[in-house]
Amino acid sequence: MKVVIINSGSSSIKYQLIEMPAKEVICTGMIDRIGLESSNFTYQTNTNCVEETLAIPNHKIGLEKIAKLLMDETIGVLKSTQEIDAVGHRVVHGGASFSDTVLINGEVKDKIKQLFELAPLHNPANLEGIIVAEEIFATAKQVAVFDTAFHQTMPAVAYKYAIPNKLMLENKIRAYGFHGTSHKYVSEKAIEYLKSENAPFQNIITIHLGNGCSITAVKDGKSVEHSMGFGPSNGLIMGTRAGDIDQSVIFYLVNTLGYTLEEVNTLLNKQSGMLGLTGFSDLRDIQEQAANGNTDCQLALDMNVYRIKKYIGSYTSVLNGLDAIVFTAGIGENSAYIRKQVCTGMDYFGIEIDESKNDIRSKEIREINPEVCKTKILVIPTNEEVEIANQVYELILN
Repeated sequence: MKVVIINSGSSSIKYQLIEMPAKEVICTGMIDRIGLESSNFTYQTNTNCVEETLAIPNHKIGLEKIAKLLMDETIGVLKSTQEIDAVGHRVVHGGASFSDTVLINGEVKDKIKQLFELAPLHNPANLEGIIVAEEIFATAKQVAVFDTAFHQTMPAVAYKYAIPNKLMLENKIRAYGFHGTSHKYVSEKAIEYLKSENAPFQNIITIHLGNGCSITAVKDGKSVEHSMGFGPSNGLIMGTRAGDIDQSVIFYLVNTLGYTLEEVNTLLNKQSGMLGLTGFSDLRDIQEQAANGNTDCQLALDMNVYRIKKYIGSYTSVLNGLDAIVFTAGIGENSAYIRKQVCTGMDYFGIEIDESKNDIRSKEIREINPEVCKTKILVIPTNEEVEIANQVYELILN
């Protein structure tokens, strides 16, 4: 079974063509910095690699470029789109409607659209990916895998808000959690690794750091607490999202400064976070600027690290212990600087970093802690695409 996986993020598209159930990756690639003049495009097979820097203004154009290369006469891996049996789509917000992987139909698309306001940077891009894929891969089954599903194991004390009960019962206002596909994948990989090392694995904190950022407390393989909530804008400082903020600020912006609710939504989701603090949304640019003496960039990095540390402390308390922390996603896997800063001054929690190990770059699971230490520090490359492919295959098979 050939499965195309489309993972549309707020400013990126990751894609893979996978042969299931062998999990053989036939083609892989990504587009990042979507919306900028300097978008990066990659397309890689066993025999060919294409890397380009070009302007990709939106997700639709990006998906069309991916499809064109998949069927390219010279370097493509498909002769016809009819070779594709299924297309698996990462969808960020499933609300109360979706707790499992589902086949996509008109009703599913309508419900995803209804959730735009709860995931304004993601669900529109996810739906765009579905619509374009339906046109390109017309004979394939379209399947949605929801980021919220992994966090359905959170207890009521974690997901319920201190607001009138009827708002949850009647309007489903509660914390749902996001990046679930990534947190599920890396937490399972961490448990496998820790078992092989004969290390404890009950209490794990997984830290997903990309343009979107989140952190999850995982106990015995299940999500029990998570930094995002009703929508994917709470918690850690992100590329363009503010993360945690006093709700009084929203009332002040509207009632005193004259902002409309739409302007507040745009401000907090698209103009805040690292972009609002520095003028840059990409951490690579921010680290470079900070190294060159940009004090705004240095403070933003410090704030980012500080917020992550606060959550590690909080979640260690929730778990009543800490066996391992896991760094993953674009920043978590590639920024030795962020990992070092997060793990510095955390010896009370048994967190110590080996700087020589931390500087090593690898696509494999690796420890970056000293040989003898209480808490394992793992860097685990996430592979949401493989996790999505697993769920798509299981759904269609059954």
